[in-house]
Amino acid sequence: MLPPLFLERMQALLGAEYPAFAQAMQSHAEAGLRVNPAKIAPQDFVSRAPWPLEPVPWCAYGFHLPPDARPGRHPWHAAGLYYLQEPSAMAVAEALAPRPGERILDLAAAPGGKSTHIAALLGGTGLLIANEIHPQRARVLAENLERWGVTNAAITNETPDRLAAHFGAYFDAVLVDAPCSGEGMFRKSENARQDWSPATVQACASRQDAILRQAARMVRPGGRLVYSTCTFAPEEDEGTLARFLETHPDFEVLPLPQKAGFAPGLPDAVSGAPVSLKGCIRLWPHRLRGEGHFVAVLRRVDGAETPLPPPAKPRLPREVQRYLQAWQAAALHGTPLEGSLHLAGRRVYALPLGFPDLSGLRVLHPGLWVAEVRKNRIQPAHALALALKPEDALRTVHLPAQSDAVLAYLRGESLPLPGEAGWVLVCVDEFPLGWGKRSGKQLKNHYPRGLRRPFR
Repeated sequence: MLPPLFLERMQALLGAEYPAFAQAMQSHAEAGLRVNPAKIAPQDFVSRAPWPLEPVPWCAYGFHLPPDARPGRHPWHAAGLYYLQEPSAMAVAEALAPRPGERILDLAAAPGGKSTHIAALLGGTGLLIANEIHPQRARVLAENLERWGVTNAAITNETPDRLAAHFGAYFDAVLVDAPCSGEGMFRKSENARQDWSPATVQACASRQDAILRQAARMVRPGGRLVYSTCTFAPEEDEGTLARFLETHPDFEVLPLPQKAGFAPGLPDAVSGAPVSLKGCIRLWPHRLRGEGHFVAVLRRVDGAETPLPPPAKPRLPREVQRYLQAWQAAALHGTPLEGSLHLAGRRVYALPLGFPDLSGLRVLHPGLWVAEVRKNRIQPAHALALALKPEDALRTVHLPAQSDAVLAYLRGESLPLPGEAGWVLVCVDEFPLGWGKRSGKQLKNHYPRGLRRPFR
């Protein structure tokens, strides 16, 4: 049941559109997925998918799913072929519009929907810093970026003020997908409905003000600040931006294209809000097939350049380098590992080119996790398997998506597989899924224990 006071607020805000909105809020939530173009072309995925798919108009990689589809239980999901994301949320990274080679910060990135989308649009170029302040949610973020096969990202677990102090005005674009009252998710979340109150709206607005102040410090002159929420509340949407623009005259609103189904911002709903906020977009469930979202793009038109953070200084002891070279020679064709290799604790990472120094920050992963150092050897990381292509590996096994063998592998079971001993890249169809190590006639399972579960 929707909170009565929320409905009263929406009736006052929407006027003649309210009956259509109220009816839409009683229908089912929309489900969608976004294809990973680094692993499969969208048109190829559509032709092979076991579910009927309809395109999301505002996202070339996005598709609507039928309500009874269960794509999270398909082996392709474990291989990172797609990310499950409701369609309206796909509008955010599209509005940010990453350009090849840009430096981008996703400030509140968990669970990873916007970060994986940004990574796809960057196409393996530039740099993505995906940050999440809550440690448990940061681990979920790391898992999703790993599954996506991202090679040009670092994952941090920091507060906005500490990031701002470290980076200064470093980024071409900063995304603030702000914590909010979640009104736009009421159709899919009972918790959001139960937790809502006018006091929650006000508390979220205050928190958003503080986050935006720090985010603005990290946008270079000429760069973009993207602000999004999944709430309808003007206090958290146009209101938050009006307060921000009043104290930050060096930012201006960039009007977003009003695509089919999109609605403009509502500056008249907030006292003193500038008319330029009509250039924001609102996504309403009665106007399109999606949940509630708000998106705005601001540009920093003025401001002083700040010194860039110093570059990272990768460190890889010679002994570890020898282990890694020996493993590559025994398991891979050539040297597909790109970037500067760096040892952090027992883990070897490939740092993106031009990677900044992150000393003093809490970092979960400073790049692509390549391997872990064991006694007199290294063990390849699961993240590396998902970032490779089958042709990179000397030995592969291709398990059909509908086979019992691939389900057994995802449960962590060993498989009968005679052949040459050594590390094997296990694929579902032609898509890397994880590692196995063949000895004798058995393939020992190296799929991570924390990911093992029944599929289908």
